[in-house]
Amino acid sequence: MSFDGLPPLRDVIERHGLQAKKALGQNFLLDLNLTGKIARSAGDLTNATVIEVGPGPGGLTRALLSNGACRVVAIERDERCLAALAEVSAHYPDRLQVISGDALKTDFAALASEAAGDGGKVRIVANLPYNIGTELLVRWLTVADWPPFYASMTLMFQREVAQRIVAAPGSDAYGRLGVLAGWRTQARIAFDVPPQAFTPPPKVTSSVVHLEPRATPLPADVRKLGRVTEAAFGQRRKMLRQSVKSLGGEALLERAGIDPTRRAETLSVEEFVTLTNAV
Repeated sequence: MSFDGLPPLRDVIERHGLQAKKALGQNFLLDLNLTGKIARSAGDLTNATVIEVGPGPGGLTRALLSNGACRVVAIERDERCLAALAEVSAHYPDRLQVISGDALKTDFAALASEAAGDGGKVRIVANLPYNIGTELLVRWLTVADWPPFYASMTLMFQREVAQRIVAAPGSDAYGRLGVLAGWRTQARIAFDVPPQAFTPPPKVTSSVVHLEPRATPLPADVRKLGRVTEAAFGQRRKMLRQSVKSLGGEALLERAGIDPTRRAETLSVEEFVTLTNAV
């Protein structure tokens, strides 16, 4: 038996026939020491409701519950995993809610309000499926209401994506994701996870990223900022006067007080906000 009285994850996977599916972006994290480290990286879980995406056989779910989460709401698309998660739910009565569904079709703000009540503390903690991780993060960073429905996000990504999230201006990794994350959150890489920690092992190292919302990010229209960053980094090797030509080109840059011969990766988050507000 493992530390929480439930069977080891390898036994759970074998008993339920849960071979990871590449089509679902699954890589199961079986090391309960690592899942516990992820849970602790999320901060104080006491009295918090945790939303988890892609729990799989429930390794991280168990760590979140054993580390004091008041409640975990887990969204799982793979119906094969539901029986294993039901065992975790039975072990932690009334603390785990499993939703069988697609995270990309989930209204997370409504889910958080229902699960924790208005004003309740919600944290998002997940070993995100690789094929939807970036899309979900962008959605959470660009929610209409701010402060958002979550108090923090602690998420696993491929290391390359994690580096893009925390990238600073002037670096090769700096792009649209870094601007959005830097605009609305304070993001940092908590630690790396080697491929051999997963089943099956991915070909790349993974990283856990912790993001905390800024109370008062610089004011900007989130949709406009998305358009500006998409245009600017869509042709990142070209001068801004060319890459943002569709949004106003040199006239737009002049209004924003930005040199039209600069390139997108040299602009700070603050300058991107200024450019957005000039559109």
